[in-house]
Amino acid sequence: MPKPQYEYYCINTPTKLVKEVFGDINVYTQDAKSLLTKASGFINAYDFTLNPYRGCQYGCSYCYAAAFSPNPKMREDWGKWVIIKQNAAEILEKELERWCKKNPDKPPIIYMSSVTDPYQPIESKYELTRSLLDVMYPYRPILVIQTRSPIITRDIDILQRFKHLRVNMSIPTGSESVRRDFEPRSPSVKARINAITKVKQSIDSDKGFIPKVSITITPLLPTLEKDEAAFIEKLKIADRVVIQDFHPSQNRSLVATTREAAAEVKQKYAWWYDAEKLSYIRFKEKLMSHLPDVEIREGKDGFGYD
Repeated sequence: MPKPQYEYYCINTPTKLVKEVFGDINVYTQDAKSLLTKASGFINAYDFTLNPYRGCQYGCSYCYAAAFSPNPKMREDWGKWVIIKQNAAEILEKELERWCKKNPDKPPIIYMSSVTDPYQPIESKYELTRSLLDVMYPYRPILVIQTRSPIITRDIDILQRFKHLRVNMSIPTGSESVRRDFEPRSPSVKARINAITKVKQSIDSDKGFIPKVSITITPLLPTLEKDEAAFIEKLKIADRVVIQDFHPSQNRSLVATTREAAAEVKQKYAWWYDAEKLSYIRFKEKLMSHLPDVEIREGKDGFGYD
Protein backbone atom coordinates (compact mmCIF):
# COMPACT_ATOMS: atom_id res chain seq x y z
CA MET A 1 0.00 0.00 0.00
CA PRO A 2 1.45 3.40 -0.94
CA LYS A 3 2.38 5.84 1.76
CA PRO A 4 -0.56 8.20 2.48
CA GLN A 5 -0.27 11.66 1.01
CA TYR A 6 -2.10 14.70 2.33
CA GLU A 7 -3.44 17.86 0.79
CA TYR A 8 -5.98 20.49 1.83
CA TYR A 9 -8.71 21.94 -0.28
CA CYS A 10 -12.23 23.34 -0.06
CA ILE A 11 -15.41 22.37 -1.96
CA ASN A 12 -17.84 25.28 -1.83
CA THR A 13 -18.21 24.91 1.91
CA PRO A 14 -16.91 26.85 4.90
CA THR A 15 -15.50 23.62 6.35
CA LYS A 16 -12.11 22.53 5.05
CA LEU A 17 -11.73 18.92 4.06
CA VAL A 18 -8.56 16.89 4.42
CA LYS A 19 -7.82 14.58 1.53
CA GLU A 20 -5.76 11.43 2.01
CA VAL A 21 -4.92 8.73 -0.49
CA PHE A 22 -5.66 5.30 1.02
CA GLY A 23 -4.62 2.78 -1.60
CA ASP A 24 -6.60 3.90 -4.65
CA ILE A 25 -9.34 5.53 -2.55
CA ASN A 26 -9.68 9.26 -1.90
CA VAL A 27 -10.44 9.77 1.77
CA TYR A 28 -11.78 13.04 3.14
CA THR A 29 -12.37 14.12 6.73
CA GLN A 30 -15.09 16.56 7.63
CA ASP A 31 -17.08 17.63 10.68
CA ALA A 32 -20.61 16.27 10.80
CA LYS A 33 -23.57 18.29 12.00
CA SER A 34 -25.39 15.18 13.21
CA LEU A 35 -24.89 11.43 13.47
CA LEU A 36 -28.32 10.05 14.24
CA THR A 37 -30.78 10.27 11.35
CA LYS A 38 -34.46 9.54 11.85
CA ALA A 39 -35.14 6.13 10.35
CA SER A 40 -37.71 5.85 7.60
CA GLY A 41 -38.83 3.69 4.73
CA PHE A 42 -37.34 0.20 4.67
CA ILE A 43 -36.02 0.45 8.24
CA ASN A 44 -38.71 2.61 9.84
CA ALA A 45 -38.94 0.20 12.78
CA TYR A 46 -35.82 1.90 14.14
CA ASP A 47 -35.52 5.26 15.84
CA PHE A 48 -32.31 6.15 14.01
CA THR A 49 -29.80 5.14 11.40
CA LEU A 50 -26.14 5.80 12.14
CA ASN A 51 -23.54 6.06 9.38
CA PRO A 52 -19.97 6.73 10.58
CA TYR A 53 -18.82 7.33 7.01
CA ARG A 54 -20.16 8.63 3.72
CA GLY A 55 -19.22 6.48 0.78
CA CYS A 56 -17.85 2.96 0.90
CA GLN A 57 -14.61 1.41 -0.27
CA TYR A 58 -16.32 -1.82 -1.24
CA GLY A 59 -18.21 -0.07 -4.06
CA CYS A 60 -20.41 -3.10 -4.79
CA SER A 61 -21.87 -2.98 -8.29
CA TYR A 62 -25.47 -3.25 -7.07
CA CYS A 63 -25.29 -0.93 -4.06
CA TYR A 64 -28.28 1.41 -3.84
CA ALA A 65 -26.37 3.75 -1.50
CA ALA A 66 -24.55 5.24 -4.46
CA ALA A 67 -27.77 7.15 -5.12
CA PHE A 68 -27.14 9.26 -2.02
CA SER A 69 -23.69 10.50 -3.07
CA PRO A 70 -23.02 14.24 -2.58
CA ASN A 71 -22.96 14.95 -6.31
CA PRO A 72 -23.24 13.19 -9.72
CA LYS A 73 -19.45 12.83 -10.10
CA MET A 74 -19.11 11.08 -6.73
CA ARG A 75 -22.09 8.90 -7.60
CA GLU A 76 -20.25 7.87 -10.75
CA ASP A 77 -17.09 7.23 -8.71
CA TRP A 78 -18.87 5.17 -6.05
CA GLY A 79 -16.33 2.96 -4.28
CA LYS A 80 -13.43 5.34 -4.93
CA TRP A 81 -14.03 7.82 -2.09
CA VAL A 82 -14.92 7.93 1.60
CA ILE A 83 -15.77 10.86 3.86
CA ILE A 84 -14.87 10.36 7.53
CA LYS A 85 -17.04 12.18 10.04
CA GLN A 86 -14.13 13.13 12.25
CA ASN A 87 -16.18 14.62 15.12
CA ALA A 88 -18.60 11.68 15.13
CA ALA A 89 -18.00 10.52 18.71
CA GLU A 90 -18.50 14.00 20.15
CA ILE A 91 -21.70 14.61 18.19
CA LEU A 92 -23.11 11.17 19.02
CA GLU A 93 -22.56 11.72 22.74
CA LYS A 94 -24.56 14.94 22.62
CA GLU A 95 -27.37 13.39 20.61
CA LEU A 96 -27.70 10.39 22.92
CA GLU A 97 -27.72 12.65 25.95
CA ARG A 98 -30.62 14.60 24.44
CA TRP A 99 -32.48 11.40 23.63
CA CYS A 100 -32.14 10.07 27.16
CA LYS A 101 -33.37 13.30 28.72
CA LYS A 102 -36.50 13.14 26.60
CA ASN A 103 -36.90 9.35 26.79
CA PRO A 104 -35.46 8.23 30.14
CA ASP A 105 -37.19 4.85 30.05
CA LYS A 106 -36.75 4.02 26.36
CA PRO A 107 -33.39 2.99 24.88
CA PRO A 108 -32.82 4.19 21.31
CA ILE A 109 -33.15 1.61 18.54
CA ILE A 110 -30.27 2.15 16.12
CA TYR A 111 -29.39 0.63 12.75
CA MET A 112 -25.71 0.95 11.79
CA SER A 113 -25.32 1.42 8.87
CA SER A 114 -27.82 2.12 6.10
CA VAL A 115 -25.67 3.74 3.37
CA THR A 116 -22.12 2.69 4.20
CA ASP A 117 -20.22 -0.19 5.77
CA PRO A 118 -19.10 0.69 9.31
CA TYR A 119 -16.25 -1.82 9.01
CA GLN A 120 -14.92 -0.98 5.56
CA PRO A 121 -11.11 -1.24 5.30
CA ILE A 122 -10.33 2.30 6.44
CA GLU A 123 -11.95 1.50 9.79
CA SER A 124 -8.87 -0.61 10.54
CA LYS A 125 -6.85 2.62 10.58
CA TYR A 126 -9.24 5.22 11.98
CA GLU A 127 -11.29 3.07 14.41
CA LEU A 128 -14.21 5.47 14.09
CA THR A 129 -16.87 2.79 14.46
CA ARG A 130 -15.11 1.42 17.52
CA SER A 131 -15.15 4.88 19.11
CA LEU A 132 -18.89 5.13 18.46
CA LEU A 133 -19.52 1.77 20.12
CA ASP A 134 -17.71 3.10 23.20
CA VAL A 135 -19.97 6.14 23.20
CA MET A 136 -23.17 4.12 22.72
CA TYR A 137 -22.60 1.43 25.30
CA PRO A 138 -23.55 3.44 28.43
CA TYR A 139 -26.88 4.35 26.81
CA ARG A 140 -27.83 0.69 26.36
CA PRO A 141 -29.22 0.98 22.82
CA ILE A 142 -30.94 -1.74 20.88
CA LEU A 143 -28.38 -2.00 18.10
CA VAL A 144 -28.18 -3.74 14.74
CA ILE A 145 -24.87 -3.65 12.86
CA GLN A 146 -24.90 -4.33 9.12
CA THR A 147 -21.55 -5.21 7.54
CA ARG A 148 -19.74 -7.50 5.12
CA SER A 149 -16.38 -7.05 6.81
CA PRO A 150 -14.29 -9.44 8.94
CA ILE A 151 -12.90 -6.35 10.71
CA ILE A 152 -15.91 -6.57 13.03
CA THR A 153 -14.14 -9.39 14.89
CA ARG A 154 -11.64 -6.82 16.18
CA ASP A 155 -14.40 -5.34 18.35
CA ILE A 156 -15.75 -8.48 19.98
CA ASP A 157 -14.51 -7.19 23.34
CA ILE A 158 -16.89 -4.22 23.02
CA LEU A 159 -19.72 -5.98 21.20
CA GLN A 160 -20.14 -8.53 23.97
CA ARG A 161 -21.03 -5.71 26.36
CA PHE A 162 -24.21 -4.89 24.44
CA LYS A 163 -27.19 -6.78 25.83
CA HIS A 164 -29.38 -6.04 22.80
CA LEU A 165 -27.28 -6.52 19.67
CA ARG A 166 -27.84 -8.18 16.33
CA VAL A 167 -25.03 -8.51 13.82
CA ASN A 168 -26.09 -8.80 10.18
CA MET A 169 -23.38 -10.23 7.94
CA SER A 170 -24.06 -9.58 4.26
CA ILE A 171 -23.23 -12.61 2.11
CA PRO A 172 -25.22 -12.37 -1.15
CA THR A 173 -23.75 -15.49 -2.77
CA GLY A 174 -22.03 -18.70 -1.80
CA SER A 175 -19.81 -18.71 -4.90
CA GLU A 176 -16.50 -16.86 -5.00
CA SER A 177 -16.62 -16.39 -8.77
CA VAL A 178 -20.03 -14.70 -8.49
CA ARG A 179 -18.79 -12.57 -5.62
CA ARG A 180 -15.82 -11.41 -7.68
CA ASP A 181 -18.09 -10.43 -10.57
CA PHE A 182 -20.60 -8.42 -8.52
CA GLU A 183 -18.44 -7.09 -5.66
CA PRO A 184 -14.75 -7.51 -6.51
CA ARG A 185 -13.52 -5.18 -3.74
CA SER A 186 -15.34 -6.98 -0.95
CA PRO A 187 -14.06 -9.73 1.39
CA SER A 188 -14.28 -13.35 0.31
CA VAL A 189 -17.29 -15.49 1.17
CA LYS A 190 -15.05 -17.67 3.38
CA ALA A 191 -13.73 -14.65 5.30
CA ARG A 192 -17.26 -13.47 6.06
CA ILE A 193 -18.45 -16.88 7.17
CA ASN A 194 -15.40 -17.24 9.41
CA ALA A 195 -15.97 -13.76 10.86
CA ILE A 196 -19.61 -14.26 11.79
CA THR A 197 -18.74 -17.68 13.23
CA LYS A 198 -16.09 -16.06 15.41
CA VAL A 199 -18.51 -13.37 16.58
CA LYS A 200 -21.03 -16.03 17.55
CA GLN A 201 -18.72 -18.62 19.09
CA SER A 202 -15.88 -16.74 20.76
CA ILE A 203 -17.92 -15.00 23.46
CA ASP A 204 -18.19 -16.67 26.84
CA SER A 205 -21.79 -16.24 27.98
CA ASP A 206 -20.52 -15.86 31.56
CA LYS A 207 -18.41 -12.86 30.54
CA GLY A 208 -20.59 -11.15 27.96
CA PHE A 209 -23.74 -11.24 25.87
CA ILE A 210 -23.81 -13.41 22.74
CA PRO A 211 -25.35 -11.32 19.96
CA LYS A 212 -28.11 -12.41 17.68
CA VAL A 213 -26.69 -13.24 14.27
CA SER A 214 -28.24 -12.83 10.82
CA ILE A 215 -26.81 -13.63 7.42
CA THR A 216 -28.37 -11.33 4.89
CA ILE A 217 -28.38 -12.75 1.37
CA THR A 218 -29.39 -9.40 -0.02
CA PRO A 219 -29.62 -8.94 -2.87
CA LEU A 220 -29.87 -12.64 -3.59
CA LEU A 221 -27.16 -13.37 -6.15
CA PRO A 222 -26.72 -16.71 -7.91
CA THR A 223 -24.88 -19.47 -6.13
CA LEU A 224 -23.42 -22.10 -8.44
CA GLU A 225 -24.89 -25.57 -8.04
CA LYS A 226 -21.51 -27.02 -7.05
CA ASP A 227 -21.31 -24.56 -4.10
CA GLU A 228 -24.92 -24.49 -3.00
CA ALA A 229 -25.09 -27.37 -0.52
CA ALA A 230 -21.90 -26.38 1.31
CA PHE A 231 -23.00 -22.74 1.46
CA ILE A 232 -26.39 -23.55 2.93
CA GLU A 233 -24.75 -25.83 5.50
CA LYS A 234 -22.55 -22.94 6.68
CA LEU A 235 -25.60 -20.74 7.20
CA LYS A 236 -26.51 -22.86 10.24
CA ILE A 237 -24.32 -20.55 12.34
CA ALA A 238 -27.03 -17.88 12.07
CA ASP A 239 -30.30 -17.70 13.96
CA ARG A 240 -31.80 -15.85 10.97
CA VAL A 241 -31.23 -15.79 7.22
CA VAL A 242 -32.70 -12.94 5.20
CA ILE A 243 -33.23 -13.03 1.46
CA GLN A 244 -34.28 -10.27 -0.89
CA ASP A 245 -34.09 -9.71 -4.62
CA PHE A 246 -32.65 -6.66 -6.37
CA HIS A 247 -34.07 -3.19 -5.92
CA PRO A 248 -35.96 -2.14 -9.07
CA SER A 249 -33.79 -0.27 -11.55
CA GLN A 250 -34.70 3.42 -11.83
CA ASN A 251 -33.05 6.42 -13.42
CA ARG A 252 -33.44 8.67 -10.42
CA SER A 253 -30.51 10.04 -8.42
CA LEU A 254 -31.96 9.93 -4.90
CA VAL A 255 -33.76 6.59 -4.91
CA ALA A 256 -32.66 3.18 -3.62
CA THR A 257 -32.02 1.51 -6.94
CA THR A 258 -29.85 -1.18 -8.52
CA ARG A 259 -26.98 0.40 -10.44
CA GLU A 260 -26.38 -0.19 -14.13
CA ALA A 261 -23.07 -1.87 -13.31
CA ALA A 262 -24.93 -4.75 -11.67
CA ALA A 263 -27.46 -4.96 -14.47
CA GLU A 264 -24.60 -5.55 -16.88
CA VAL A 265 -23.09 -8.30 -14.72
CA LYS A 266 -26.49 -10.00 -14.47
CA GLN A 267 -26.33 -10.76 -18.18
CA LYS A 268 -23.49 -13.20 -17.49
CA TYR A 269 -25.86 -15.21 -15.29
CA ALA A 270 -28.81 -15.46 -17.67
CA TRP A 271 -29.38 -19.05 -16.53
CA TRP A 272 -30.48 -17.57 -13.18
CA TYR A 273 -31.99 -14.22 -14.11
CA ASP A 274 -34.01 -15.35 -17.14
CA ALA A 275 -36.18 -17.12 -14.57
CA GLU A 276 -35.39 -14.88 -11.61
CA LYS A 277 -38.63 -15.38 -9.69
CA LEU A 278 -38.40 -19.14 -10.03
CA SER A 279 -34.70 -19.11 -9.06
CA TYR A 280 -35.59 -17.09 -5.96
CA ILE A 281 -38.40 -19.43 -4.95
CA ARG A 282 -36.28 -22.53 -5.43
CA PHE A 283 -33.44 -21.12 -3.34
CA LYS A 284 -35.85 -20.08 -0.59
CA GLU A 285 -37.35 -23.57 -0.53
CA LYS A 286 -33.89 -25.11 -0.18
CA LEU A 287 -33.13 -22.81 2.75
CA MET A 288 -36.34 -23.77 4.50
CA SER A 289 -35.80 -27.46 3.84
CA HIS A 290 -32.17 -27.63 4.98
CA LEU A 291 -32.25 -25.07 7.80
CA PRO A 292 -35.21 -26.11 9.96
CA ASP A 293 -33.71 -24.46 13.06
CA VAL A 294 -32.93 -21.15 11.34
CA GLU A 295 -35.51 -18.42 10.88
CA ILE A 296 -35.93 -17.56 7.19
CA ARG A 297 -37.27 -14.07 6.50
CA GLU A 298 -37.72 -11.97 3.40
CA GLY A 299 -37.01 -8.32 2.67
CA LYS A 300 -37.98 -5.65 5.15
CA ASP A 301 -39.36 -8.22 7.60
CA GLY A 302 -35.86 -9.61 8.14
CA PHE A 303 -34.04 -6.42 9.06
CA GLY A 304 -35.49 -5.75 12.51
CA TYR A 305 -33.68 -6.45 15.76
CA ASP A 306 -36.34 -8.92 16.98
